[in-house]
Amino acid sequence: MKEEDNILRQVGTENPFRVPEGYFEHLTSDIMSRLPEKESVMPPTRPVSLWDKIKPWIYMAAMFVGAALIIRVASTGHTPADTVSDEMDQEMEYIHMAMDNTMLDDYSLYVYLTESVDEETK
Repeated sequence: MKEEDNILRQVGTENPFRVPEGYFEHLTSDIMSRLPEKESVMPPTRPVSLWDKIKPWIYMAAMFVGAALIIRVASTGHTPADTVSDEMDQEMEYIHMAMDNTMLDDYSLYVYLTESVDEETK
């Protein structure tokens, strides 16, 4: 603290920087008067081709096709068709075996299935 007080006494606390009177009031007008006049130059325009018009639509269509393909690949079970058909055959074999062992006639099976459908719809 004492060291800082000594420095402040030697240098002083007064702000050494001064701004002329009215400097900021006239600053904008002085800067604008010193700027050169800007010439308005129109950039050359080129005609818009058909490709430029339809390019965004083609890109968007390609994006949707790509997304559909990705979804199709991701949604499959990644099992070959032969494996799926083998699994279906095994399930159908199990169903046939179960039907043979239940000893139900056609009418009893019909009644059972219609009752289960009626209960599901309620």
